[in-house]
Amino acid sequence: MKTPGDHSLAVVGAGLVGSLLALILANRGYQVTVYERRADPRKVGDASGRSINLALSERGWRALELAGALEAVRRIAMPVKARCMHNQAGALTYQPYGLPGRGRFGNDECIFSVARGPLNRILLEEAEATGRVAVKFNHALQDFTSGVDGVTLAFAGGERCTHERMFGTDGAFSAVRSRMMRTDRFDFSQSYLAHGYKEVAMPPAADGGFAIDPEALHIWPRGHFMLMALPNPDKTFTCTLFAPYEGADGFADIPDAGAARGYFEQHFPDVLAHLPDFDAEWAANPTSSLVMTRCAPWNQGDRVVLLGDAAHAIVPFYGQGMNSGFEDVRVLADMLDAYGGQPGTVDWAVLMDGFSSQRKPNGDAIGDLALRNFIEMRDSTGDPQFLLRKKIERRLADRYPDRWTPLYSMVTFSHLPYGEALALGHIQDGIMAEVMAREDIATCWDSEEVAEHALALAEQRMPKATA
Repeated sequence: MKTPGDHSLAVVGAGLVGSLLALILANRGYQVTVYERRADPRKVGDASGRSINLALSERGWRALELAGALEAVRRIAMPVKARCMHNQAGALTYQPYGLPGRGRFGNDECIFSVARGPLNRILLEEAEATGRVAVKFNHALQDFTSGVDGVTLAFAGGERCTHERMFGTDGAFSAVRSRMMRTDRFDFSQSYLAHGYKEVAMPPAADGGFAIDPEALHIWPRGHFMLMALPNPDKTFTCTLFAPYEGADGFADIPDAGAARGYFEQHFPDVLAHLPDFDAEWAANPTSSLVMTRCAPWNQGDRVVLLGDAAHAIVPFYGQGMNSGFEDVRVLADMLDAYGGQPGTVDWAVLMDGFSSQRKPNGDAIGDLALRNFIEMRDSTGDPQFLLRKKIERRLADRYPDRWTPLYSMVTFSHLPYGEALALGHIQDGIMAEVMAREDIATCWDSEEVAEHALALAEQRMPKATA
């Protein structure tokens, strides 16, 4: 059995969260070995079928800044300033994401589209460049045991090794969590959306530029299903259809590329002209599922702890899956730094218990928020009353930024704990329901009277620091 040196740490999972965590730990003097069940994606490509573009926002940027990787990632990130809704007739409605001039980089508040593969490569290479991180691919964890000497990991093929501690960052179907589930009083739940997703690529236009507006996240809401498109630096878009597996307009009724073409002609006629390789893309790309998981506790004593999707897999509709995982890493780093950060200075029992108890409620909250946003994007973004409500909230935020912060901004552009943001969002729902109940709201929505009504209710019901 190989036993690495003192204060060596194992990270199981070399995805985004695992790579960032390895970098953060290495920067604090730890020797880290990262174990990944798959082959090195830098050599063989990403065969996971998970290429939904990622929406990088403030929580993620803060973690990347702490790790020293911000500038490298910024070079591959595309700013996305607004939602652009496409109705059945092709008419467009824009909803800006945030306030002008208040973004991290001196720009308007916005999200950033970033492709998973290039981001993962940057984080892996930054981690390896520290000289304290070794990444071992084709190492599928089969079991582990914790003892007074550390955590012994057993891999497929018979290899075993011992580390002082282990961090499980191996995704929604985590092998680390699977083993933890066999311990007493460990809670776990898993559920799937009735919807799946499938991607097709939109190439550049004939002139080499973007085929549609590159500064927007495009949504074609159609009630119980929708299409989304996010830009890439190579002037392409990643288009993703979210639809039920069975039932009306579901994947079961789209058996081949020909049926899919008819489906798009019926529901997304303005898109198909920009998809010259549609048939081949549809046939080649898988239909993938959307899973949510919850568990407790996230740690096993002072030896093992879960982060990211291994602890709280969520659906992608708030753009916070990666950001919440990166925030897990940042919170853990802050706790380490409170002890001085360096090997030998940390009370790991207190740290891991504290991390688990602090992050678990927020992991649950962002899961709830993501489901809420799915319904909003799918069903409401084409609804006139919903759009009017958003215009009122936008006006409040523009004119009274210290008195009204929309829920989306609390989640996306702040570091307010997700649980607090969700609670405040419920209060705002009640306030806006009263405002929208006015019979004359369609004609007076932009009046000072409406604004003062909403703000007075906020003063009464919401904590003043976060109203």
